[in-house]
Amino acid sequence: MENTNTEGKKTLTLADVNARLTETDKLIKNHSLYSIGVGLIPMPIVDFVALNALQLNLIRKLSDLYDVPFLKDKGKKLIGTMLGSGVPVVLSSTIASLLKFVPIVGYTTASLSTSIIGGASTYALGKVFVQHFESGGTFLDFDPMAVKEYFAKEFKEGQSLLKELSGSAAR
Repeated sequence: MENTNTEGKKTLTLADVNARLTETDKLIKNHSLYSIGVGLIPMPIVDFVALNALQLNLIRKLSDLYDVPFLKDKGKKLIGTMLGSGVPVVLSSTIASLLKFVPIVGYTTASLSTSIIGGASTYALGKVFVQHFESGGTFLDFDPMAVKEYFAKEFKEGQSLLKELSGSAAR
């Protein structure tokens, strides 16, 4: 339940914050799983474009939850910068996408790699933006270089989580 402080600003109760964090976790998990599916798109580069659209959608939904005005162009640039700061992630994702040109073996290898990399990067982006929005940040004061290490940590966590989920789904 929202309250209003003496300056007329809305304040959140602990229950509100917990409910919002539960919702953000659900959004991040769902978008990460969708990102795995995007990696299975058989057309090179199309998967990459679809992944970027999915990640932008996640950031838009998170900004809505935090009542942060969504700036599409700024969001695209921030996502690009975040992923660009983790150059090995972007390069491996792009290379994996291009491997789909190689019949059978290339497609299979690329699809698995693109799926996990896409899902983990989506997970990490979501976690980074939740942390930023929770601290009262907006698109205008987001500094991708300041969260580079946190992104890398969350990317690894996302990889582990998604491998675990995909392993349990295969059983």
